[in-house]
Amino acid sequence: MHGLILAAGEGSRLAAAGIRSPKPLVEVAGKPQILRLLETLDALGCESLACAVRADSPALRRLLDAQRFRAPLTVVACRTPSSLHTLVEGLRAVPPGPVCCSMVDTVMRPEDWRAVYRAAERHLADGADAVLAVTRYVDDESPVYVSRHEGGVVRAVSDEPIHPPCVTGGVYGLSAAARGAAAQALARGVYRMRGFLKALVEGEGEGGEGMERTTGARVVAVEVARIIDIDRPRDLEIANAWLTAHES
Repeated sequence: MHGLILAAGEGSRLAAAGIRSPKPLVEVAGKPQILRLLETLDALGCESLACAVRADSPALRRLLDAQRFRAPLTVVACRTPSSLHTLVEGLRAVPPGPVCCSMVDTVMRPEDWRAVYRAAERHLADGADAVLAVTRYVDDESPVYVSRHEGGVVRAVSDEPIHPPCVTGGVYGLSAAARGAAAQALARGVYRMRGFLKALVEGEGEGGEGMERTTGARVVAVEVARIIDIDRPRDLEIANAWLTAHES
C-alpha cells in the first residue's frame, strides 16, 4: 500500500483558541503530528508516502523537505476548498495501487495503527473497495456514524446517531476503484469526505474502474478502542496525556 496524509485544512478551531502552530506542526507527545504520522506509515511498510499540505505554510514545507524516510516522500502543495478536493489532489501524486489515507489530526496508539493497516491490506486484497477505521469512542462535534452488518461490512454512513455508537476515525484504506470513485464524486459536486463515503456505500455515480455501481461498494469497518481527532485544545490535551502515558 501507499501512504497519504491530508494536511491542507486551516485548523481554524485550534487557531481560534490561541494555538498558533498549523495543525500538522502541533506537537503530540513531543513530536509534530505530521512527522508522527509519516513515521508511522513508513514503519508499517508503505511503498511511498505523500502529504497534501497548504501552499501557504512554508514552515511545514521546510520541515518536510528536511526529512528522510525509508519510502520516498512527495509533498503536494494545495489550495483546496474541501477535504474531498484535498483527497483527490493528493491521490494524483500517489502511484497506482491501494492507499492508506489518514487525516492529519488522527491519533491512534501504535498497536491500533498496526491492526488497522494489516486489516486494510487483508480486506483490500480480498476484494473490498474501501476500509474505514472506526471506534465507539465518540468525542466530536460532528461525528460520522457507521452502521455495520455482522462481519464488519458497512451498511450505511450517516450524520444520525446510532446505538451502540460507532464513528469514523479519519483513516481509510482505498482500492484503485475507490480512488476513481473519489474523483467522480468530486465531479458531481460532492465536496466533503463524509459525502464521498455516503455515496460510496450507497452506490451513487459510476464508480471507479472495475467497480460496478448499480449497488453500493463493499466497504469494511475495522474497529479499534479509541481514535482521537484533534480539533480543539481539549483534544490535544487528551491526546498528549493518552500517548505520553502509553509510550512511557
